[in-house]
Parts: sequence; C-alpha cells; structure tokens
Amino acid sequence: MSDAAQPTAAEVRAAAEAVKAALDRHLDAVERRTGDDDPDVYEAFNALAAAAEAYDERLYDRYDEVTPFEIPGADDSLPPYAGPEEPNALSVLIRRDYAVAEPQRLLAQAQRITDLDPEAEEPDAGERTAPVVGSSIHAALGVLFGEYEPDEIASRHKEFGLEEGDSTLWVSAADELPEPGEWLSTPFDHADPQRVVCRFDVSAVFDEEELEDDLDEEDLRPAP
Repeated sequence: MSDAAQPTAAEVRAAAEAVKAALDRHLDAVERRTGDDDPDVYEAFNALAAAAEAYDERLYDRYDEVTPFEIPGADDSLPPYAGPEEPNALSVLIRRDYAVAEPQRLLAQAQRITDLDPEAEEPDAGERTAPVVGSSIHAALGVLFGEYEPDEIASRHKEFGLEEGDSTLWVSAADELPEPGEWLSTPFDHADPQRVVCRFDVSAVFDEEELEDDLDEEDLRPAP
C-alpha cells in the first residue's frame, strides 16, 4: 500500500476506540441475554467482529503490525435467529459435494453391488436387456446411493471412486412436524436461514487457511 493510502495514526486510534466500545456493547448484551439465541447478542457479536477486523486492517496498514484475534468472516454468518425458543420439531438439511474422480472404480463397485443382489432376475433367453450399470455413470450412482446410507458413502467415498468437495449441515427449527409427504415435491424450497439452530461446514478452504496461518507464524519466528 502506498503512503498516500495509509490510514493516519488518528484513524488507527479511532478504530481501537471502536473496538473498546464494541466490547462493552457485547458484554452488556451477554449480561442481559434472554436466551441462547438472543438477537441482541448476535448483533453485538457481529458488530464486535466488524470493529476488530477494521482495527486489524488499519493497524497493519499503518504500522505493519497484527493482532492476536481471529476474525470470523461476516459473509459466512447466518442472520439473527428468528425461530421458536423451544423448537417442537427439527429439519436436518445436508449438502455434500463429490467429484467422480475414478469413474472405472465407481462403475466396478456399482456392478459388484448389482451382481450380489439376490433379488436380481435373470433375463429370459433372447430378451433385450438394458445396459449393465457397470457401463453407465448415471446408473452406477443410482445403485450406489440406493444401496448405502449417505454417511457411509461419506466415510467410504474413496472406495467408490469419489472425491469430497465442500459439505454443510443445517439444523433448522420447526413449529411442528410436517404432514407425511407434505414437502416431498419441493424438499429444499423452505430452508429458512433465520430458523437455523446450528450449522457445521467442512471445506478444504479451511485447511488452506490453517496452513497459511502456520506458514505465517513460521515466518514470524526469529532465526536460530
């Protein structure tokens, strides 16, 4: 950054004062919280994160110095919780991405599952049959996900020729359990971020960030 674009010492000091004020606001909200998902605490948390990030950036730009704080990404946060305080029902929404890394392994595994199926019928002589699953990725995926639970596929994905991508799990609160079959035609149209009780994300980008942090720490260590 050029000298002209650097923040002034007064701007750095103002950013530090903003962090102090945000800390007081956050503590006050925590002391007055009305439940585990108090929206005032959530808003104060986000304000503190934003103030700390702004201070961290100005401190680095002005003095080439860093803080010991890990600032959560604001873009990854959920909106304030607006669901029932004591949910009577839950919806668990899961997304897992995979790449078909080894198609031949996937095809072979699907064909093996089909060959071992005791309910599979032998075709009559001279009857024209559909292609075996071992020659169709589309059919092989249907066999694989029809045979195994999603958690088992996640734990054995390499065995099936798949490569993991990002995944996320949302636990969403509901007022009551829907009627059987009520949402089956549009199962993912009613996900409301404001009713998410908790979420768990897995991504290679987190590992990359941890690696970068470790490398940065090594760079800051004095030479022996």
